[in-house]
Amino acid sequence: MYAIVEISGKQFKVEKKQKLFVNRLDVAEGKKISFDKVLMVNDGSKSSVGTPNVSGVQVDAKVLKHLKSDKVIVFKKKRRKGYKVRNGHRQAITEIEISDILTGASKKTTAKKADAPKKAETKKTEASKKAEAKKASATKASAKKETQDLSSMSVAALKTMAKEKGITGISSMKKADLIKALS
Repeated sequence: MYAIVEISGKQFKVEKKQKLFVNRLDVAEGKKISFDKVLMVNDGSKSSVGTPNVSGVQVDAKVLKHLKSDKVIVFKKKRRKGYKVRNGHRQAITEIEISDILTGASKKTTAKKADAPKKAETKKTEASKKAEAKKASATKASAKKETQDLSSMSVAALKTMAKEKGITGISSMKKADLIKALS
């Protein structure tokens, strides 16, 4: 199942559990956000095209982190005039992960599924909750360390790692794309 969504003025083809970079969103890291401007939905057997938006459909996402994209160099020159100007620009972007594509029918089923885990959580003991919290913090720390290690590496080192993993098309990838492909 996929959908075409308009996010901050640009259109994206999104699927569940997909990570993508969009223009900076005014939402805190870790928070959830939903997009109502869904232009098209395809669930394999049928597709719905909106005029301009599909009604009753929304895409839910989670904001992972805010960062800046790669630097773009703007260089201006006029021949024989002694005029040269060099500027750089780094666009502010947000990395999001699509958590769910909700149509009119799937909203009801997800609401029922959400009630069941709440009942199961009340039965857990405090000791098991603490153990889960420790495991989660350990995995977050290791994931954070891994992403920091990748961001501190050079592009050449990232490309060699990508070659070893068998990733294709690395010659045209930028540093951010290489990190995303390796993680």
